[in-house]
Amino acid sequence: MPGTERIRLLCLDVDGVLTDGSIWISDRGEESKRFHVRDGFAIRLWQRLGGTVAVITGRTGLSVRHRLEELGVRHLVNGSSDKGRDLERLLGELGIDAASCAMVGDDLPDLPAMRRCGYPIAVADAAAEVRAAAAFVTARPGGCEAVREVVEHLLQREGRWGEALAAYGAAGGVA
Repeated sequence: MPGTERIRLLCLDVDGVLTDGSIWISDRGEESKRFHVRDGFAIRLWQRLGGTVAVITGRTGLSVRHRLEELGVRHLVNGSSDKGRDLERLLGELGIDAASCAMVGDDLPDLPAMRRCGYPIAVADAAAEVRAAAAFVTARPGGCEAVREVVEHLLQREGRWGEALAAYGAAGGVA
């Protein structure tokens, strides 16, 4: 069964996962993206609790780099033409077994990486083929707190949600 290992690496696509898939291009050709603050919080929470975050994207815009720097994400693969190969390389560099990796995707280019990781995840509005390949599908679409939902799901399935709540002084816990 996929996902029996503890997840150490959370790997994310950008367009359609961290964003709603929209790309805004100004008249001067400058690209910008919209990110949800709660997804950013979830990334920081995952890191605070000892997890590693990586991003693999086919695009090369600077807006992603700026946002990831704000969040302290050090592992970014821009301009990926083969996300499966790039995930394998990243796992080797980090010394993390594929079984300890979750990959969140939304479209066909994400499938090779999702098939190589231990716990493939799709956002709610992902392509049908991506949802079919996933061990977990979020209720929320990409760019709308889907990453926040993923982090909570992973921590709950590992029995660590109480640890997350305690980190912020929240009472009670959900196991």
